[in-house]
Amino acid sequence: MDIAKDYGLDFYEMRFEVVPADVLYTFGAYGMPTRFTHWSFGKTFQKMKMSYDYNLSRIYELVINSDPCYAFLLEGNRPIQNELVSAHVLAHCDFFKNNAAYAGTSRFMVESMASSAERIRKYELEQGRQEVEKFLDAALALQEHIDPYHRTIKEVKEKKESPPQSSRYDDLFQLEDKLAKKERDEAKVSKEKTSSDSKSKILSHSETNEKKEENESSTKKLSPQKDVLLFLMKEGRFLEEWQQDILSIIRDEMLYFWPQLRTKIMNEGWASYWHLRIMREMEMTENDAWEFAKMHAQVVQPSRLSINPYYVGLKMFEDIEKRYGREKMFEVREVETDQSFLRNYLTKELVHDLDLYIYKKVGNQWQVIEKNWEVVRDQLVDKLTNGGFPTIYVEDGDFNRAGELYLRHAYEGVELDIPYLERTIPYLYTFWQRPVHLETMIDGKKVLFTYNGEKVTRKYQ
Repeated sequence: MDIAKDYGLDFYEMRFEVVPADVLYTFGAYGMPTRFTHWSFGKTFQKMKMSYDYNLSRIYELVINSDPCYAFLLEGNRPIQNELVSAHVLAHCDFFKNNAAYAGTSRFMVESMASSAERIRKYELEQGRQEVEKFLDAALALQEHIDPYHRTIKEVKEKKESPPQSSRYDDLFQLEDKLAKKERDEAKVSKEKTSSDSKSKILSHSETNEKKEENESSTKKLSPQKDVLLFLMKEGRFLEEWQQDILSIIRDEMLYFWPQLRTKIMNEGWASYWHLRIMREMEMTENDAWEFAKMHAQVVQPSRLSINPYYVGLKMFEDIEKRYGREKMFEVREVETDQSFLRNYLTKELVHDLDLYIYKKVGNQWQVIEKNWEVVRDQLVDKLTNGGFPTIYVEDGDFNRAGELYLRHAYEGVELDIPYLERTIPYLYTFWQRPVHLETMIDGKKVLFTYNGEKVTRKYQ
C-alpha cells in the first residue's frame, strides 16, 4: 500500500480476506459476495469450479467496487502470489474510485444486494419459489437492455431540482431514482383523474376517436426508449408490486455492473501496469522473482483467438506513458472508457506490435481478412458499443391500438442472433401479456418478429 500511494494511486480503505476455493468461486459465479439465488449462478459456479478442480483455470482474487473496497484472495495462493494479487487489487480500487464511468455507481452495493436478496426470499415464500424463479428467468434474460445514462443524467438532474417527497413505491428504487419516479407517478395520476371513469388500461377498438384522444395512454406519446427494463417496470399493466420490485432490483444491479463492461480493457490494463511496477519495488528472493515473472507472463499472455484485456490494456498504458508521460496516464484513467481509449490511443504501431487483425471462417479454415490498422481499430470500437449488446428501443406501448408492444433493433451492420432472439422474445410477453413485436434487419431486409403468447412468427416488410 505504501508503494502504491507513493506512485500516486488513490484507493478506498481496503478489506482483504483469504477464502477457500468454494467460497471464492461462489462469489465469482454470483458476481458479488451477497446476492439473490438463481439456478444460472449455480450453473456458472459448476463450470468455473470444474475448471479449477482440473487445473484448467484459476481465480486468484475477486475485488468489489465498494467503500471500503473488499478483496477476496484464494486460500491456496502462495505468499508471493498474494503480494502480486494485492498490488493488482489496489490498482483496481484506484480505478473504481477515480474513473468517471463509476461516478454514479453505489459504493454500498454489497449491503444493498443483501437487502434485495432478502426481499426476493420473502417473495419466494409468499408467491412460491417456482413462480419467482420463472419471473427471474425473464428478468435476467433482458437485464442488459437498460440505459445507464437515463439515471446518471436525466434522473439525477430531476432529483436536484425537485423537493423531497414520499411514495408507496419508494422501496422499488435506489435513492437517485425515488424523486424522479414520484414526479412521474403524480403526473400520471393527475392525467387519469381527468379521464372518464370508464377508461380501460388497454384501449378498445370500439372507443370513439374523441375518447381515445381524451384517454390516450402516456406510452403512445413516449419517444423511443432504450431502457427496456425501466419501461416495462413503469408501464407493465399486469405486473404486481413484487414483480415491479424484482425488475427494479435487476435493473439497479445491472446499472452497478455496467461500468465494468465499459472499462474491461482499461481496468485490467491499469491493474496489470501497476502490479508490475509495485512488485518491482518489493524485496524478493530468487525463487519469488521467478514465480512472479511466471505469473505475470501468464496474466498478460496474448490470445490467438480473442483480445486479452490485461495484455492490450497494459501495452496501451505503457505506450501512453512513453509518448506523453505518467501524468497523462492518470488523466486517461480518469476520463476514458474502453471505446474512447481504443479510439484515441490505439495507434498504427500498436496494432502492428500487438499483431491485431480481423479474421473469419472461410469454409473449414480461419483466414485473416483485414490488417488495415484503422479498420481493425474501428471494428474493435464498434464491438464495444452498448457494452457489446444489441441496442433495442421501445417504439410503441400501444401498437395496433391494442396494447401491443413494439420494439426496434438499432441495426448498425450486425445482425441479431435469430435463434437467440426467438428464445428471448417470449420473455417480453411475460411482462407485457400482449403480443410483442421486434423489428430488425436480415440480409438487408426489414423483418418483424412477433410473439403472440403461443409462437414466434416473422414477416418481411
